[in-house]
Amino acid sequence: MLFRLGSRIYGVDLDQVREIIPFRRATRLPGAPPFVCGLINLRGTIVTVIDLGARLDGGASVRTGGSVILVEYGAKLVGLAVDEALEVQHLPDADVDATPSDGGGSGGAIRAVGRLGDTVVILLDAEEIVRQVLL
Repeated sequence: MLFRLGSRIYGVDLDQVREIIPFRRATRLPGAPPFVCGLINLRGTIVTVIDLGARLDGGASVRTGGSVILVEYGAKLVGLAVDEALEVQHLPDADVDATPSDGGGSGGAIRAVGRLGDTVVILLDAEEIVRQVLL
């Protein structure tokens, strides 16, 4: 599953994605890290939404639009807010380069870097990102 954050293209394993929804305003949580947009009610389920761009860049969430990629982490549903959900695309193993075991200094969030034609795609581990935020 490919998506855009700023001018970069990222991807997550489609098996980690449950659903994609339009971004909606979240209720901010007092004391939450600055990259947490807050909580939304999705058909009766409370979902924590993380601004993925702010999380990766170390900034505060200022998101007002885009999409939310919903991922399951155990029994919890968590949203990753992105600028734009793009498409589902297969990247052949020959076009993917593994990163160091520390995720290239990203705390394990980056799994690999791939190429899709002339475009570099940063492949993320959605479960690892969510685990770091929820623990």
